[in-house]
Order: sequence, then C-alpha cells, then structure tokens
Amino acid sequence: MEYGQFCPVAKAMECLGERWTLLILRELHMGASRFNELQRGLSLISPTTLTKRLNDLDSAELILRKKIPGQKGYEYFLTQAGKETLPILKAVGEWGMCWARGDLRDSDLDVELLMLYLQRSIKTDQLPGNQSIIRFHFTDLKKLNNWWLIVKDSNVDICLEETGQDVDIYFTTDLRTMIECWMGDKSYSAAIKDKSLNVVGPSVLTRNIQNWLSDSIFADIRPADEI
Repeated sequence: MEYGQFCPVAKAMECLGERWTLLILRELHMGASRFNELQRGLSLISPTTLTKRLNDLDSAELILRKKIPGQKGYEYFLTQAGKETLPILKAVGEWGMCWARGDLRDSDLDVELLMLYLQRSIKTDQLPGNQSIIRFHFTDLKKLNNWWLIVKDSNVDICLEETGQDVDIYFTTDLRTMIECWMGDKSYSAAIKDKSLNVVGPSVLTRNIQNWLSDSIFADIRPADEI
C-alpha cells in the first residue's frame, strides 16, 4: 500500500501497516524463524497471506530469508531494521493494554496462543532437576483442554497427549482465568482464593508461581479505566 506522502509515518506504514505484519514481527522477535512456527502463533492467518507478508518484509529488508540447509523451506531472520521494530511493538502493546483490552471477547481467548506464550515464559533455571512436567487442564474447553509442558534442561516442549511420566505441577482452571493471570489482570493468589484456579504440586513451586513462570511483558500496564 502506498500513501503518496513524504511523511515518515506514512513511509513506515507502507512497510508495517498491512494486516498481520506487526504480528508476524512479534513472532519473529519472540524466537519463531520457520513458517510452521509463525503459523503456530498466528492460527487464523492463511498460508497464502503469511507467504505474501513474508515476501513483503523480505523486499522491505526487515527480514532475511535463508534456505534451510539440506531441507525444503526457509528460515526468516530479523535484519537490523527489523530488530528496531521492537520498541514499536512494545509501544503498540502498551497502548493496547491501556486502551483496547477492556472487552475481551470469548473469540479472543486462544488456548493455542496462550500455551505458546506459557512455553516461552518458563524460567527453566528456576525449576529444580533436569526435568519438570507441568499439566494444564481447562475446564471450559471441549477440545484442546489438556496440555503438558515438558521442561528438560533449558528446553520446553508442548505436548497434547499424556506423557506417561509423573507430573510435577497441575493447573486446573478455565481459559479466561489463566489468560488473566498470565496477563497480570488477576493475581494467581486471588484466582486460587476464589477457586477459579487450582494448583497442585510442591509448595516450593506453587507458593510463588511467578518465580518460574514469567508474566506477560505487558502485565504491569493497567487499563485506562483503572488509572
């Protein structure tokens, strides 16, 4: 899209203003580098649209596309110009937390995105031992209601099937409550107290969940109507 203006805001929007573009950059900043990894974080994007947006970002030199050695497909990496979009994304996120999240619809509550974020939020060095297994059961979902995070050393994997191994920590809650806790809209202790969240495991791990599970980077930003 061209605006036909010399204004730097207009020129920036020619690179960043298409639908999905900022969210693709968000995923790249969070560590995704392959097509299927980007799709995991953007479940509603079509493969055709994702391909086009990646091509546009490559043409604008915000990303560099590299062939995967010995495999089909490509990996995508942020260039210096792409890396410098991070303050833009943070500013948009802060504005969104303050002004645009007042009415979260049920259709906004994406369990796959939540679990991807929780996977990225585990502080592996704060969990004792070489392996920890964390189970999440969402009481309000008929599908995709059971998830496991498997922490091995510094790696965290997501599993949708019973692992056959002992679980260290159990979370039982509804999807909205878990999102609210991770986003900082509700404290874990408040959710446990009002029984919307049940956490079972060693007290050293359940007493302060945030010791090993980071909140959203926007958790400290309060909605405008609470300021």
